[in-house]
Amino acid sequence: MNIREIKEKDAELFSNLLLELDNETKFMMLEPGERKNDPEVTKSIIKRKLEDSFMYVAEEEDKLVGFLTGQRGSANRIKHTAYIVIGILGGHHRKGIGRKLFEELEKWSGKNNIKRLELTVMTHNEKAVNLYKKMGFKIEGLKEHSILMDGKFIDEYYMGKIL
Repeated sequence: MNIREIKEKDAELFSNLLLELDNETKFMMLEPGERKNDPEVTKSIIKRKLEDSFMYVAEEEDKLVGFLTGQRGSANRIKHTAYIVIGILGGHHRKGIGRKLFEELEKWSGKNNIKRLELTVMTHNEKAVNLYKKMGFKIEGLKEHSILMDGKFIDEYYMGKIL
């Protein structure tokens, strides 16, 4: 398993990872078929993220199996924060990938004056909530009826970590 910063040349592999995650789990934001598979658009997103945000991937045998992004706040008053999104393919859970990605995020945060990490997570996604707590995140609030999925409203936790 290799944890590394994403590169522009990973655009097609990253697009495939996102599509696979969309089809595999309901815990990601987009539904199957909602994401456009355009490696050129993905390449431009990667290029922008690499300028001042965090974007690492987990690679196994030339396939991307997970990722973590941290989007720095754009306004001066929130440039010390980063909003986190993580996704790991189901067949690769419980291998320490999430922990390793978060460790790289914290290294990057230290070098880039990030003092606060934040994310949202569906309240019933117990595996993710447990990972985030293990990595030092705290539940800070509840975002009620945040997501409409399969005709039902789903709540999310706001979680944060002070570095």
